[in-house]
Amino acid sequence: MRCPFCGHSDSQVKDSRPTEDNAAIRRRRFCPECGSRWTTFERVQLRELTIVKKEGEKAPFDREKLARSLRIALRKRPVEAERIERIVNSIQRQLEASGESEIPTKAIGQMVMENLKDLDQVGYVRFASVYRNFREAKDFEDFVENLGELEAVTD
Repeated sequence: MRCPFCGHSDSQVKDSRPTEDNAAIRRRRFCPECGSRWTTFERVQLRELTIVKKEGEKAPFDREKLARSLRIALRKRPVEAERIERIVNSIQRQLEASGESEIPTKAIGQMVMENLKDLDQVGYVRFASVYRNFREAKDFEDFVENLGELEAVTD
C-alpha cells in the first residue's frame, strides 16, 4: 500500500487484528521511507452496491456517508461509536444480502429509521426531520405525536 504521507509505493504491516465486531481487519502500517505510521481497515465486500437517488441519479454506496448521517443524528446523545458502527455493518450486510445491486435511497432511509427508533428517539426524530424533509415546526409536532401513538399501541 502506498504511504499517504510521502507517496512511497510500499509499506509494511506491523500489526493486524480483527475489529471488536469481527466485521473488519484493522492493520497498523509503517512506511520504511519516511517512518510514518497509520491505520487501515479491510472489510469484506460481497457485491458492488449502487444507490439510486430520488431523481434517478446513481452513485456508489458510501459506507462512510451512512455512518456520518448516523453520527450527525446522534450527536451529543448517549450512544457509543461502537453501536453506530454495528448499525452501519448491519445495514450494509442487509443490502448485500438482498441480492439487489441497485438500492433506492428510500430503502436505506427506512433501515436507518428502524434502527434509530429502537436505539435513541431523539436521534430518530433528528434523522426523520432531514429524511422526511420537515419544513416547519408543525411537521415535528405531527411526527412526535404519531411516535407517541405508536408507543401506546406497542405498550
